[in-house]
Amino acid sequence: MSASRRSGATDELGPGEPGRDGADLLAALLDGMDAALCAFDADGVVTHWNREAERILGWSAAEAVGRRGFSGWAVRSADADEVEARLMAAMRAPGRQVHEFALLTKDGGRVLVRTQSAAVRGPDGKPAGLYCAFSEVHTQIDLERSIALSEALFEDASWGVVLVDADLRPAVVNVHAARALGSGRTALLGRPLGELISQGVEELESALAHVLAEGAPPAPAELWVTVRLPEGDSRRCWRSGFVRLASPLAEEPVPLGVGWLFQDVTDAKQTEQEAAQLRFRANQLHRAARAAAECEDPAEAATVHLDFALAGFADHALIDLVVGDEQDGRGADEDRTGPVRLARAASTPSGAPGPSLLVSRTSLPVRYLEGHPALQCVERIGSVRASASGRDAAKTREWAEARQWPEGTVHALCAVLRSRARTLGVVTFLRGPSRTQFERADATYAESVAARIAGTIDLARVLDR
Repeated sequence: MSASRRSGATDELGPGEPGRDGADLLAALLDGMDAALCAFDADGVVTHWNREAERILGWSAAEAVGRRGFSGWAVRSADADEVEARLMAAMRAPGRQVHEFALLTKDGGRVLVRTQSAAVRGPDGKPAGLYCAFSEVHTQIDLERSIALSEALFEDASWGVVLVDADLRPAVVNVHAARALGSGRTALLGRPLGELISQGVEELESALAHVLAEGAPPAPAELWVTVRLPEGDSRRCWRSGFVRLASPLAEEPVPLGVGWLFQDVTDAKQTEQEAAQLRFRANQLHRAARAAAECEDPAEAATVHLDFALAGFADHALIDLVVGDEQDGRGADEDRTGPVRLARAASTPSGAPGPSLLVSRTSLPVRYLEGHPALQCVERIGSVRASASGRDAAKTREWAEARQWPEGTVHALCAVLRSRARTLGVVTFLRGPSRTQFERADATYAESVAARIAGTIDLARVLDR
C-alpha cells in the first residue's frame, strides 16, 4: 500500500471525481480536529497523521505515515513493546480503550499523552486497523476539571450561579439560584429579569451589560433587589460577581453572555447596618448631651436635643406641650379633666433647613382634629406611628395639611414627653417621600430623645416658677 493511499489520498482519481472529493473532505476533517489523531492498518503501519499530532510531537505527516508502529521514533525502545501491545489490543477489544503513556517528540523531548483507541472494521466485519486519538494529559485533565467544575456549580454549589445570554436572559440556572428566584430551573430560562425581580432589576441589568461590553469588574458588587416570590415580594441583598463568557472556538472573542455568581448576604448586611445605625445614634445622643449641658436656658437645650436627633433620622420635628400642665405642680395625669390640648413649643423650619426655633410660651393651642397621632400619643402614653396611604401626591398633601404638618410629609412618629410621672407633651418626627416609614427601632430611638427633651422642659418650668 502506497504512502499516498495510506494517508487517505487517492492520486489515481482525477480532480472533481467523487473519490477525490471524499479524500479532500477527509483530509480537511482530520486536519481541523482539536485532538491529535493517527491510524494504523492491520499490520500496525501508520496510515493517517493529522496536524494536531504534528503540533504535539513535531513529526510531520510525511515523516509519520508509512512507519510501523511507534518504535524507534515516537517512543523509547524500552517502552515500544508495551505501547504497541496496548495499541494493537484495541483491535480485538470491544469499544474504546483508554491508556496513558509517554511519546517522544522530534527534538527528543517526552510528552505524557492520554489515548483513546478503537478498532476500524472492514466490509467483512473483521478488524482492518485502528485509530488512536490522543492529547497531552495536562490538557485533558484541564478539560475534565472544567467540565467537573461546571457540573458541580450547577448542581451542588452553595451560591447562586446563572448564565445570562447576550439578551440578558437566563440561559442556565443552578439549583441554589432557582430557589433564590422562587421558581424552577427550567421555568426561569429565557424569561426577562424584570419578571423575576420587581426592584433593583435596572442596576442588575446595567451591571450585566457593562460586563458584556467592558469585562468583569475588579471586585464583587452588593445589589439590593426585591424578588417576586410566590409567598410575596422579598427584599434581598446579593453579593454578586460577574465574568464575561467568550467562545473558545472563534478566532476572535465572541461574547456568549455573562456568568453571574451571587450569594445572599441580607442577614449580614442588615446586622451590619443596624450596628452602624446604633453606633451613630448613640454618638448623636452623647454629642447632644454635651452640647445641651452648655445651654443656660433649659428650653434651648431641648431644641439642641431635637436638632441632633434629626441627623439621618427625620426631615422635620415638632414639640407640642400639654396646655395648662405647667400650672399643675406635680399633679398626676389622672387628675386632668376635659380633652387634651397641645400648644406648639418648638419646631424646625419648614422651608430651608436650619436649627429648631422656640415658639412664644403664650402660644395658642394647636387645632388638632380628634384622632390626631399627637393626641393619641398623649392618651396612650406611648409612641404612635403614622404614614400616608397610597402614592397619590394630592392625597398625600391633603393628609399632611389635615394634620397640620409641613408639605411633603409622608411618615410621622410621635413620642410622649414624660417627666416625674407626668405627661408634658409630644415630640413629633416627620419624614418625606424619599425616606422609608418609621420602624420599631426608630420608635425606641425617638423615645430616648423624648426622655432627654422632657427633662430639659421640666427643668425650664421649675426655674420659671
